Amino acid sequence: MNILLDKARAELVIKKSRFIAEVFPVENQAGARETLHQVKQQYFDATHVVHAFVVGLNAETCGMSDDGEPGGTAGRPVLDVLKGSGITNILLTVTRYFGGTLLGTGGLVHAYSESAKAVLSVCRSELYVEKSSFSFSCGYDIYQALKRMFESYSISNLSETFASDVSVCGQIFSSEKDAFLEQIKNISKGTVKCI
Repeated sequence: MNILLDKARAELVIKKSRFIAEVFPVENQAGARETLHQVKQQYFDATHVVHAFVVGLNAETCGMSDDGEPGGTAGRPVLDVLKGSGITNILLTVTRYFGGTLLGTGGLVHAYSESAKAVLSVCRSELYVEKSSFSFSCGYDIYQALKRMFESYSISNLSETFASDVSVCGQIFSSEKDAFLEQIKNISKGTVKCI
């Protein structure tokens, strides 16, 4: 499974109706509901704000709503496209401003599906890999040797604070953490405790 890295947006106009498709990273169902509430507030004057979400490391939780469109013509097509994308922890909304021309059930399914595909084609995602946090403090004398070691590992969200000692924290692939801790211990000859 992949996870969404950041928000993305795409817009289509179909028979004068405007469809604004957006994706948002979410951690759980409650997060999806909260984000959906914000989207509905932002587009309070829209005709419909259809949504679908998939959460969980195995995409085990999902949901959707037609938001007043005929049953099965909006939320279900969006959810089907979303499930086919292989991305989890994602909320996809399609906001519709009615343009005066009825699209019919087939037209609605097509419009919402195409809107979902459009935003998914421009969003950024990465393969989900479980990460663990780490932190340690060390003297300036050993810091450069430890810093060079970081290049051998998959480290993200690195933060360094320089004071009387150097405080370092970040995230590392969980599968690499034991080797990482062992290497810090070896380089520092056991003087640096990393958690």
